[in-house]
Amino acid sequence: MQQKKSILVLFYTLLVLLISRPNHAADNLLIISIDGLRWQEVFRGYEASLLAKPEFKHDAQLIADKFGGESLHDKRQKLMPFLWKVIAKQGVLLGNRDKQSAMQVSNNWWFSYPGYNEILTGKGDEDIDSNKPLPNPNVTILEWLNKQNGYQDQVAVFGSWAVFPAIINQERSKLPINAGFMPAAWDNLSANTKWLNSLQEDIPSPWHNVRLDAFTVGFAQDYILAKRPKVIYVALGETDDFAHDGDYPAYLSSAHRSDAFIKRLWQTLQSLAQYKGNTNLLITVDHGRGEHNDTWQHHASPKATQGYLNDLATHKQGIAGSNQVWMAAIGPDAKPMGELRASETFSLNQIAATALELLEKDPGDYAKINGAPIGQALPIVNGQSQTNSE
Repeated sequence: MQQKKSILVLFYTLLVLLISRPNHAADNLLIISIDGLRWQEVFRGYEASLLAKPEFKHDAQLIADKFGGESLHDKRQKLMPFLWKVIAKQGVLLGNRDKQSAMQVSNNWWFSYPGYNEILTGKGDEDIDSNKPLPNPNVTILEWLNKQNGYQDQVAVFGSWAVFPAIINQERSKLPINAGFMPAAWDNLSANTKWLNSLQEDIPSPWHNVRLDAFTVGFAQDYILAKRPKVIYVALGETDDFAHDGDYPAYLSSAHRSDAFIKRLWQTLQSLAQYKGNTNLLITVDHGRGEHNDTWQHHASPKATQGYLNDLATHKQGIAGSNQVWMAAIGPDAKPMGELRASETFSLNQIAATALELLEKDPGDYAKINGAPIGQALPIVNGQSQTNSE
């Protein structure tokens, strides 16, 4: 009897995999990361007690009018309408800890460069312990894919943060990367791309090494129209920097813009024959943030606060919550499971293998010891995936 039950559970597990093997439907992949966007805002909407702090009094009513609602479901839908009206209905979301669905980083640092390395290699690296723009010794899946048959010169990277050429190791990988304040430099630039180049010079960024996300998305969109790559990675950055500035209203507005940017890129892809119905989208973040109103703007592990991020040294136990992340997926190979709940804990190191599986590449050919594909780990209760129908 026990053996029959085990076989039945295995059958149902295979039945509801996020990724349907071996008959994948999509040939293209878009990966988008939103730097340091907390799961709390994604799944709950804005935090009213945080917005009520005195320093936000001039913007609080405007934010409440724009992103408020009678329930957290209304609030989160107003904050990120594309995520909740489209992706949540046609794809899958995981990481809502209020519904016992958790995802976390596996690296020991809980900040950006280690997080991006984990996303793109499937493994935390103890030696990547700062945000310094040092060339990544690890080969990312993007670099690896660019050397595989059918993907050569078919991979492109766009990021708001100026450290991405180091994270991708542009000198070694030879990948086309447009990040930081780089102008577009590919051949036969369109009039719109040339305009973006000049506009980027004219509009100052609030930060020394992070540009406004509108330029990152604009360049990515124009490159897609011009070059038609099969694999695109877009790394948005504003949310993290507004949070570090302690500007919660701006952080929320940036999250809302991020959702609009994702919608724009997705609709662009769906308007082109190569990509329409033939593209999967993965969305995730590189780290979380503090879970309390007095720590929300920070993120760091205990090791980081006692080392590289020693300006947070008084937080000897690290910034609680900053290892908590989330993920969303939509596309022909993403089951329409909605908001996952009552699941096992997933890891950021599973993104790389999941991406490779979606492209019908064996993750083991890339690396033998990295995180397993998420599609092989979705939870089953009584033969049904646990979703939120609200």
